[in-house]
Amino acid sequence: MSEERVLPMDGPVLVFGGPYSNLEATVAVLAEARRRGIPRERVVCTGDIVAYAADAVATAAAIREAGIRAVMGNCEESLAAGSEDCGCGYASGSACDRLASEWYKHALRTLDGESRRWMCSLPRQFTLEIGGRRLRVIHGGVRRINRFIFASTPEPVKRREIEDLAEDGVISGHSGIPFTEMVGGKLWHNAGAIGMPANDGTPRIWFSVLTPTDHGLRIEHVPLEYDHRSAARKMRAAGLPAGYADALETGRWPSLDVLPPAERAAAGCAIEPGAVLWPAPRGDRRDAVMAKWPIAPRKLPDNRPLSPKKFRDAAVTATGEPRARVAFEALRTLWFNTGTLCNVTCHHCYIESSPRNDRLAYLTRGELRAYLDEIEHNRLGTKEIGFTGGEPFMNPDILGMLEDCLARGFRTLVLTNGMRPMQRLEAPLLDLQRRLGEKLTIRVSLDHYTRELHEQERGPNTWQPTVDGLTWLASNGFDLAVAGRMMWGESETSARQGFAEFFADCGIAIDANDPMRLVLFPEMDAGADVPEITDACWGLLGVSPADLMCSSSRMVVKRKGADRPAVVACTLLPYDPQFELGPTLADAAVAVALNHPHCAKFCVLGRGSCGRT
Repeated sequence: MSEERVLPMDGPVLVFGGPYSNLEATVAVLAEARRRGIPRERVVCTGDIVAYAADAVATAAAIREAGIRAVMGNCEESLAAGSEDCGCGYASGSACDRLASEWYKHALRTLDGESRRWMCSLPRQFTLEIGGRRLRVIHGGVRRINRFIFASTPEPVKRREIEDLAEDGVISGHSGIPFTEMVGGKLWHNAGAIGMPANDGTPRIWFSVLTPTDHGLRIEHVPLEYDHRSAARKMRAAGLPAGYADALETGRWPSLDVLPPAERAAAGCAIEPGAVLWPAPRGDRRDAVMAKWPIAPRKLPDNRPLSPKKFRDAAVTATGEPRARVAFEALRTLWFNTGTLCNVTCHHCYIESSPRNDRLAYLTRGELRAYLDEIEHNRLGTKEIGFTGGEPFMNPDILGMLEDCLARGFRTLVLTNGMRPMQRLEAPLLDLQRRLGEKLTIRVSLDHYTRELHEQERGPNTWQPTVDGLTWLASNGFDLAVAGRMMWGESETSARQGFAEFFADCGIAIDANDPMRLVLFPEMDAGADVPEITDACWGLLGVSPADLMCSSSRMVVKRKGADRPAVVACTLLPYDPQFELGPTLADAAVAVALNHPHCAKFCVLGRGSCGRT
């Protein structure tokens, strides 16, 4: 950061984010700054000046004419460039994505050239010097303008954003919900937004005031009432999405796609105003202690244990309702569990793989061929073969099994941790790829895009070997995918953004927004309470039975000591005897009752799937 962009502040600074084309809110917060005697040089906007509401031109003009400090948001970046969308980073096809397309068209149509030129001139960041601290003002993330950071975003994610800063912390926007906390001795402060309420069930909007004192920097989160009804009426008159107009009055967002679970749980809970003192640095100490202090209230996740009455009867639920069943349609994907032995022990492995668990024995090449022959003989039309474990590359027959599947024309997917078992086979894998690689995909399990959280799940010293295997596959042109996990309370949007940054840093050509290239698995806990799925749930949840894995896939396993393999209904349930369907694929072509917590948590509610079809 160049010295001329360091702006000294000699008094209180008022910070707000997201005017969002809401003229009434913008006028109200600027009036509040005047009422408090805070001059324009000490008023800061964290971007997204134009967005959801009706007055794009007038709001931009009000900010411009006020002469305050403002950084460029992703909305200004997109509108100034005439891009096709707002660049908010919403998942394609999500409710937020669909709603955003409507307001963006309105803003793009109504903005004049002068407004766009001004947006283009806004700085992407600058630094404030206040109370003996330097704080970088950004819109979303330090490296990515549309990065969503919330109070519940895991600390390693925030630390990855902030640790290399020369400044003492950041003032950010974009996420729309206020919070303040310390991350590794540095400040992360989000003032919230003024163009929309904070999803707390009230129409109030939020700004903050940072005041230097003799004892340190006082940081206060402040709510503000304004004429939200007029802003909502103008939105409706302009034909903008009704959900956003309603949100101005109800205080509830029309979609929660971008929110992590903690913020979703807190929806409708009124946020309380608050303040905290960041003690002044003493000498060389610039890491004065301040407790983590997210301003928003939190509803704890529902961690009730599973009722012993649930999932006991394959025909009916605990309440006596007909249990949902999934009819078998066609065997589009056949999975082979190559054995449960693995070179690492993950803390939350659904199949309990480890260097000692051999409950599922190694499958042999001959056993696999028998099932491929059955597919061919019965003309089952199977398109894809998947290999999972354990670690498939520990199976001594894995290369021969891959050769057989690829030579017969099957699309073949291998799930691996990318570590030493795979890396020791680099030469034969390169040969296989050269001859038959157009139908081979290797999916590497990288639980998180930060070392800390990946190794929290997989154990110490597991990150770099996996990254090495991943980059080797990418550099040698393998058809590549990555599987991550959603176990740290992030939203899918935030996780995909983080993986996108990781892929870019490593030079790996994977589109993090492609759900087939970056698969993010919902978490499972068979001991936690979850609703049972009934026949009525299909319509209520908008889910079709045909979308579930068990309508079109099966898995072959070989139990330790068994004479022959068996076919089970699901990759997630290799040990439960009620899901073992028989020794042949013909035996397995039957309906499956959703009589397990994983059926509800992972497949129906989590929309999870292990395969690509």
